[in-house]
Amino acid sequence: MSASPMPDADAQTRIRASNRRTALTLVSIAVVFFFGIIATKFMGGPATGIGVVGAAVLLYLVVAIGRNLRDKR
Repeated sequence: MSASPMPDADAQTRIRASNRRTALTLVSIAVVFFFGIIATKFMGGPATGIGVVGAAVLLYLVVAIGRNLRDKR
């Protein structure tokens, strides 16, 4: 009985892919906020611009969480 000290290569690949998806999700949220703030300056009122950016981020999070829950089944 030899126990392998190295974890499964397949498990490492899945963890790495999961980490990349999480990083891309967080970076894309930051990009939406960044460009949303700039767009707010061009659109006019701050309430409208921030509302649109907030709605976009909320929609993105719902889609990202939904995809994650769907993959678990």
